[in-house]
Amino acid sequence: MRSQATVGILLMCVGIASLSISDAIAKALTAGYPVIQILFIRNLIALPFAVLIALKMGGVGALRSYRPTAHLLRGILWLLAAMIFFTSLKHLDIAEATALVFVAPVFITAISALFLKEIVGWRRWLAVLAGFVGVLIVVRPGAGTFQSASVLPVITAVFYAVLMISARWVDPRESVWTLMLYLVGAGALLSAIFTPFVWVGIQAADIWMFLGIAIFGTAGITLITQAFRFAPAATVAPFEYSALIWATFLGWFFWNEIPDMLTYVGAGVIILSGCYIVIGEQQISTKKTD
Repeated sequence: MRSQATVGILLMCVGIASLSISDAIAKALTAGYPVIQILFIRNLIALPFAVLIALKMGGVGALRSYRPTAHLLRGILWLLAAMIFFTSLKHLDIAEATALVFVAPVFITAISALFLKEIVGWRRWLAVLAGFVGVLIVVRPGAGTFQSASVLPVITAVFYAVLMISARWVDPRESVWTLMLYLVGAGALLSAIFTPFVWVGIQAADIWMFLGIAIFGTAGITLITQAFRFAPAATVAPFEYSALIWATFLGWFFWNEIPDMLTYVGAGVIILSGCYIVIGEQQISTKKTD
């Protein structure tokens, strides 16, 4: 059991590193290409890999969907979240944008309580409040350092939270590999509708970057999915926050971005609130199954 937890943690860390590299490539590409085009090419390249992974892990049955409409709606949410986040990377330090997206578990809890009428105890409500305080510390509205673009990762977190909750719309007979496949497929289809209107010719030197964003993005999602299969969410989920380490390093290495101390303080508050919520959710889930 302990070895499985170790494997789960390792998969999560490598998956998060892969997604961080994908985000860094996206930030570089936004300087010369429309965000929707970047997402279209990423999904187009990733789709064959997603099909192969789904077939390998779930068999032919993984290709079947019982509720395709649910996947289409989830694809819209995912595409909007990705577009907003990539747009934020064009204007913000990658570490700041990453830190603000960490508030997603806070939104998941708040949305579940306010709109789905789930019972949320006062301790988790305090964690939600702490998460929002962390966001205010990072964004600092009204301060001279405030950037309106700082709101974009927070909006991304809202869409991501709804996307996570929307997994309940999917037929329970469908595997996690089906969800992954249709999310990539829906993203490719939806972005293909708009890309022709903003298309910019791809420079030969940038082809490897488009390949990289697809490979690292797909690898990251796959490894993170596998991590949750090896170990409980409360064990592996906190390691998602290792993304801040990677984002800080990549931002410094490629763009000489060095976040100020308040950004780290706010990120720490967000991370602590998120960890408390994730661990609390796991404990509640465990009690229900006992």
